[in-house]
Amino acid sequence: MEYRLTEGSITKNLLKFAFPLMVGNLLQQLYNVADTLIVGRFLGADALAAVGSSYTLMVFLTSILLGLCMGSSAFFSMEFGRENYDRLKKGFFISFVLIGSVTILLNFIVFAQIDFIIELLQVPAEVVKLMRDYLLYIFAGIFATFLYNYFANLLRAVGNSVTPLVFLAFSSVLNIVLDLVFVLVFHWGVKGAAMATVISQYVSGVGIMLYYRVRFPHLQIQTHHMKWDGQILKEIAGLSFLTCIQQSIMNLGILMVQGLVNSFGTVVMAAFAAAVKIDSFAYMPVQDFGNAFSTYIAQNFGAGKRERIQKGIKSSALVSFGFCLFISFVVCVFAKPLMEIFVDPSHIDIVGVGVRYLRIEGAFYFGIGFLFLLYGFYRAVNRPGMSVVLTVISLGTRVFLAYTLAPIPSIGVTGIWASVPIGWILADLTGVIYYRKKKNQILTVRKEFL
Repeated sequence: MEYRLTEGSITKNLLKFAFPLMVGNLLQQLYNVADTLIVGRFLGADALAAVGSSYTLMVFLTSILLGLCMGSSAFFSMEFGRENYDRLKKGFFISFVLIGSVTILLNFIVFAQIDFIIELLQVPAEVVKLMRDYLLYIFAGIFATFLYNYFANLLRAVGNSVTPLVFLAFSSVLNIVLDLVFVLVFHWGVKGAAMATVISQYVSGVGIMLYYRVRFPHLQIQTHHMKWDGQILKEIAGLSFLTCIQQSIMNLGILMVQGLVNSFGTVVMAAFAAAVKIDSFAYMPVQDFGNAFSTYIAQNFGAGKRERIQKGIKSSALVSFGFCLFISFVVCVFAKPLMEIFVDPSHIDIVGVGVRYLRIEGAFYFGIGFLFLLYGFYRAVNRPGMSVVLTVISLGTRVFLAYTLAPIPSIGVTGIWASVPIGWILADLTGVIYYRKKKNQILTVRKEFL
């Protein structure tokens, strides 16, 4: 099924396209959340800290692949909007080889440097062995992550956001079942939780690849598409690597903050591990709405529909702001019971730290909501470099303030939490001001992309 966003009701079609992305990404978060929930409840605080820190690391690593896939998807959407299927299929081949090669290299590096990575994260001695055991298994799923994200972004670029949801739904349920079996029945500890995640990832990755091969014969690559086209390679590499840099900087900053959090001990680590899961669930829908918005903009940019782009910007900003206000209210009011889903209520100290984090972050979700729209917009109009600039501002502010404020005794970890929304808002202001000043240039399709 293909779905064009270049015609029809803007808000209705955007929401219709975005909803499966939102649900799908929420399900994807269940991979690690299931580990966190089961490990936190049945294996203790040290195991929770190990899995939580591993999650931050894996988000960083997978962000590299996700960035490459998202950048390629912008190219796919533009060519789909132009109805240039020959360039579209050549792009499929070039991007698959390019991103697949990066995946293999990345897998080799992380296995070879696992001990250095753990040391870099300042992991407490009592957590090191558990984290190493978990990572040795979880790293095996990197190639599956590539397969799923590549074909999911390919299908979304041509308007199919439902199929990726179906595969994620199945693999998420499978992950939870395997988690329970491997941890509670077989008593394999954190290794079992990692194995459950990896098996589920391969089910979704291989499954969606086979689906594309069977159900989209008109989009299959033929022999004459399997060649290097310099212009297409340049476009895809520019979009993919800059989007990859943007995603990597974003998650590298988070990883640096994770190292600072770890220096405060196991209680803060465990609280952060649980709170970040809640945080991710809370603003994940606006992140996916930003990705849907990006596909909308890219298709219309490729089709040269400038007025429709401007109307879509206004509509999307209102939808994102309304959702963020609602979710901010929910998280701030229910912070304590949300923390107690992941942490036994008897661990009052862990719950307390997590509640403080959620109330500080949760009050400013509108900041991250607008930032996701800006990321998606600049990627879709072939200016991914601006997304990098916004990320540097957001994460640079976060890391600088966190490391400046946290050592002050009267502020401590609160400084780490407060630095996040400040970074969001500064990046938002920069992105909006740049758009207002350069709007005519931004919305004009350059000749080399026609």
